[in-house]
Amino acid sequence: MSSINQAELSALNDSSKKEIANFLDAENSKQRVQMQIHDFTNTCFKRCVSSINSFDISAQEEQFLDANIRIVQSLQNVQ
Repeated sequence: MSSINQAELSALNDSSKKEIANFLDAENSKQRVQMQIHDFTNTCFKRCVSSINSFDISAQEEQFLDANIRIVQSLQNVQ
């Protein structure tokens, strides 16, 4: 990934600077949502699934998947 040095950034017009700032804000927001989903998934998995013994989905694993889907949908609606 390339980086923009300060001279290149200051050479941009105000419209371009605003566009870049908006893009960075959107990307940072996406990253925060991804991190929250990851944290919730880890927490929920640890609480819902004590062990995986077979290829069959247990009630605990099904509960984890249902909760995970609800959390992701909820976070997507917040965006």
